[in-house]
Amino acid sequence: MLYILDIARYAWALPATLAGLLLSLIAFALGAKGRLVEGAVEIAGGRIDACVLMLPRNCRFVAITFGHVIIGVDHQTLAHHRLHEHVHVRQYERWGVLFFPLYLGSSLLQIARGRDPYLSNAFEREAFATSVSCEPGPDPAFKRTPIGDAQSVDASSAPVASSAPRTSALAGKHLRFGHRRRSPLVG
Repeated sequence: MLYILDIARYAWALPATLAGLLLSLIAFALGAKGRLVEGAVEIAGGRIDACVLMLPRNCRFVAITFGHVIIGVDHQTLAHHRLHEHVHVRQYERWGVLFFPLYLGSSLLQIARGRDPYLSNAFEREAFATSVSCEPGPDPAFKRTPIGDAQSVDASSAPVASSAPRTSALAGKHLRFGHRRRSPLVG
């Protein structure tokens, strides 16, 4: 019976998982590597961080979940945010394809109430409450550096989320599109 329930959870989340797998193809083309961790596919590395830095500031992320696919800037960052992201995996299992409009609706409701559409989103509040590894807080300011496309975080405005070493210019910043910061669309 348990096996049937597992199949049902994966099937219910399948539309979102397929979206994540499609995005994973792009990530693989950018040099990312994949792992299977606790029933979810984690994709990270390569040039994902460089691509994320090209997104509008309010859509940048360090990790984002689509069904049973979690995409992150690097595997160390995914390990740090794993508890939070796996809460979102469980939310997809609970809500299936309805997760997308429900997440958006929660964000829009928070905007209407004058609150932060990410930090006040019901799905993000559940994920932050369940995962002690992530602390919600203001997004760090990103600035261009004179060397190529590299980006650095303005340390004066960046919150300290943990003492774990970071390898990405986006490290310490959580997401907003599925789990991004500052995007009322998903997170």
